Amino acid sequence: MNKLLLAAALLAAAPAFANEVVPTREHLVRIVTVTQGLDRPWGLAFLPDGRMLVTERAGRLRVVDKDGKLDPTPVAGLPRIDAQGQGGLMDVVLHPKHRDNAWIYWSYAQRDEKGDNGTEVARGRLAGGPGAWRMDDVQVIFRMAPKSNTGFHFGSRLVFDRDGLLYVTLGDRGEMARAQRLDDHAGKILRLTDDGKAAPGNPFANDPKARPEIYSPGNRNVQGAALHPKTGVLWAHEHGPQGGDELNVIKAGVNYGWPVITYGVNYVTGTKIGEGTEKPGMAQPVKYWTPSPAVSGMAFYDGDKFPKWRGDALIGALRGQALIRVRLDGEKFVEDEFMLAGQLPRVRDVRVGPDGFVYLLTDLPNGAIVRLEPAG
Repeated sequence: MNKLLLAAALLAAAPAFANEVVPTREHLVRIVTVTQGLDRPWGLAFLPDGRMLVTERAGRLRVVDKDGKLDPTPVAGLPRIDAQGQGGLMDVVLHPKHRDNAWIYWSYAQRDEKGDNGTEVARGRLAGGPGAWRMDDVQVIFRMAPKSNTGFHFGSRLVFDRDGLLYVTLGDRGEMARAQRLDDHAGKILRLTDDGKAAPGNPFANDPKARPEIYSPGNRNVQGAALHPKTGVLWAHEHGPQGGDELNVIKAGVNYGWPVITYGVNYVTGTKIGEGTEKPGMAQPVKYWTPSPAVSGMAFYDGDKFPKWRGDALIGALRGQALIRVRLDGEKFVEDEFMLAGQLPRVRDVRVGPDGFVYLLTDLPNGAIVRLEPAG
């Protein structure tokens, strides 16, 4: 198949939602395509002027204008990105004081001089204009250590808290025992200052054998994280192996168990991993899913367009091809709903826009930004 036919086939394969209306338990929802033509989009951020930034896993950062037009020229000036296996260009977020300092942050996979790769975080300032966007003042503020030569489990979501500290989620790199080692960044959630240093008050800062950036150990591969709108506490979900995707409240120093405890089992063989599903000193998830919907992306709904969702967690599902709504009572699970199942492809990221609508990224070679609006 020549390149033109392949491009046409990919375009035809990608769903375009034109005011499609779908019922959910709480609201009637209209699905609208904002823009298409994105290659495996991974993370989404809203700029103050209405434009959007979208990462493509292959290593491109794209600009979408407020009318949904995708700039055909990617943003220049990013560091070299190692887009192999599950790694590449991943999340993107704005500094909480972006209007004052213009900083934009992104996470990505990169190789070192030995050929080992791992997650890094950089920041820069967007400059230029349509057709010629670029990042200026680029600084690499964090490099995972140690890196390794695998293509699995890079994480990585970026979340700023109310104090301006940056949480970075990292996967175990497919080397599960690393998640329990405090001298290793793999399988951890980190808390950093906005310039990449270990945040003051981190729980292992006084342990000479631990990396001071670590906020919580025992994570497998966290690809969704968000602050609760009322409490300001970080919540995150992670991929289990075969079964056992988890939703957790993230607290300083708490061990989330992987791979000592898990509700999942080994691929292919179905055999037990670790010591079972519980162990003293290791946290239980707020909710786990078996079989795995392959969760990715997360936001708490705090807008005004879907009032009956207010306070609920909205979680994308890759394998499950749905948007999972999770209702909570404090830190306790109440119910979930796999919304729009059968109507969506793989959902990689979930964001609540400044307009109160819900935005999704579809994980396809011709991916899209999809907006959910109330219908009626």
